[in-house]
Amino acid sequence: MSETPAELWRPTPESIRGTRMAAFARWVEERRGLSFGDPTGYDALWRWSVDHLDQFWGDLAEWTGVLPGVPEDRVLTDRTMPGAVWFPGTTVNYAEQALRHATDAYPAVVAVAEDGDPREISWATLRGQVGAFAATLRRLGVRRGDRVVGYLPNVPEAIVAFLGAASVGAVWSACAPDFGTRAVLDRFAQIEPTVLVAVDGYRFNGRAHDRRDVVTELRAALPTVRTTVAVPRLFPDEVADGALPWAEAVAEEQDPVFEATPFDHPLWILYSSGTTGLPKGIVHGHGGVVLEQRKSGTLHSDINPGDRFYWYTSTAWMMWNVVVSSLLSGATAVVHDGAPAYPTVDAQFALAAKLRLTHLGTSPGYLAACQKAGVRPGETHDLSTLRVLGCTGSPLPAASYAWVYDAVGTDLQLTSASGGTDVATGFIGSSPLLPVTAGELQRPNLGVAVASWNEAGEPVVGELGELVVTEPMPSMPLYFWNDPDGARYRSAYFEPWPGVWRHGDWLEVTERGTCIITGRSDSTLNRGGVRMGTADIYAAVEGFPEVVDCVVLGVEQPDGGYWMPLFVQLAPGEELTEDLVARLRSAIREQASPRHVPDEVLAVPGVPHTRTGKRLEVPLKRLFQGVEPAKAVNTGTVDDASLVEHYIGLAEQRLSS
Repeated sequence: MSETPAELWRPTPESIRGTRMAAFARWVEERRGLSFGDPTGYDALWRWSVDHLDQFWGDLAEWTGVLPGVPEDRVLTDRTMPGAVWFPGTTVNYAEQALRHATDAYPAVVAVAEDGDPREISWATLRGQVGAFAATLRRLGVRRGDRVVGYLPNVPEAIVAFLGAASVGAVWSACAPDFGTRAVLDRFAQIEPTVLVAVDGYRFNGRAHDRRDVVTELRAALPTVRTTVAVPRLFPDEVADGALPWAEAVAEEQDPVFEATPFDHPLWILYSSGTTGLPKGIVHGHGGVVLEQRKSGTLHSDINPGDRFYWYTSTAWMMWNVVVSSLLSGATAVVHDGAPAYPTVDAQFALAAKLRLTHLGTSPGYLAACQKAGVRPGETHDLSTLRVLGCTGSPLPAASYAWVYDAVGTDLQLTSASGGTDVATGFIGSSPLLPVTAGELQRPNLGVAVASWNEAGEPVVGELGELVVTEPMPSMPLYFWNDPDGARYRSAYFEPWPGVWRHGDWLEVTERGTCIITGRSDSTLNRGGVRMGTADIYAAVEGFPEVVDCVVLGVEQPDGGYWMPLFVQLAPGEELTEDLVARLRSAIREQASPRHVPDEVLAVPGVPHTRTGKRLEVPLKRLFQGVEPAKAVNTGTVDDASLVEHYIGLAEQRLSS
């Protein structure tokens, strides 16, 4: 059972009353004759939202104006998972919803890059360029259901291309330009795109990266691509032979014509990490994404029209989709093309001050890097407009919570969220009605029937269990690409409990209702039958300035034994001395438990991650279990593939000894 952690922030009654979530709750109370409690009735609001899904989602659709007037019995007509049927007979176009807030009062997009000043794009310009690109797609023969793909960095052209594709009912998919040819083809070749929107290069950490050769290879290897639209970044005066220049594709600005797409019409294809095989193409629908992102942005993140919403991301991570979706709530979407800590480690906080951000989203790793560097952004930058500091990608340790409120500011809400590409939103996250406690996520999100289940399929409180979702969500995948009978889809989420979504995370729900995510359940440590999450070990190690990064593995041995090594990447000039190993072991024992203490501590040149920042725990574990490297890990999905070779060598040495 978790001890009660420190409360670090609490909203005031005045701030609560001013939130969009409180406004929605009051509207529902009046509409339905309910009472959720005042002023912090989140738990009652959540319980109603999951016990009465049809009422909640119908009321949200009405209140936001996305789908007004839908009868309650036409909101959710089949609750089966997978295969739930939402809002049958209705039409929703994501692009139309994203552009409905057009105004002259503030920009739609602010773009920042390493090599230039911030660039503002008005709602009128965005709308006109989307209309122009949609018209270009139609002229090129693109029809509803065709795939349009982007090989693009986090730039405004990516937003325009996506919204243009959505306008005509085409299906969007994207890869970031740091992906190599093989990794891109592993994704795009599956879905047979008709149009490729591609950049000539990008800048990262002060360096230019030429991708013209990769684009040439992609064009040659994707026979279904009829047209390549060339987006200039490094070589503005060059256009590849046969390509359509971006400037021409958006030259004839016009009001968009929006295809009336059914609620469940495919919007985009996102991908699983692909670390152990071909990435799975995850297909989401227009209506489900619009409603989920309106709920997440407007209610949970308290986004108001005119707010400035930023999250450090690339186009390959679903957080890019979240940033674009801030347009649905009327916010200015702030996109960042560059490295997270360039030119200095506090770069994201510098942007928050310069651009007057209201919402800054980042990763636990970035906050830990700032903490280790000793920066104090609240003292060196004017963060007076910042209301919400968001964090996702992996569990945020309690020490980072404390650092934020000590070094960044006391008058902001620190939110940690857990969700995934799988649903293009969060399961558990924030509520502006509730306090922030160290190391914990505030609550399950509205309309998400989250629970923690033990191995017997029973809900548990105060102990680790599997994160499950027991009722459907509108943004659950429509299907996986090239999975006609749904077998891969069911296998991914609905085993071992048919009809119940098993996400693959360890979750503890405390008696206070807060939530603690301790890592992926498929990389769970299991010593003597006691299951442990890896996050507790990482939290202990992250306090050591000598250690830059680390990864722990739990490797079942053929003889029934269990080997649990901790690999550490040391800071420049540091050595893995006996004293450091002893201090690491002691910290893990004291902060986690004796069972968490690793069998060995080994120095490595680095820790490989997926391109969305997750440690490569499962693929590395499989290497040490003797799985052939090509089957254990797809190096095309790794942030630094050269690091994997080091672990392959270590695994071979261990297996041969």
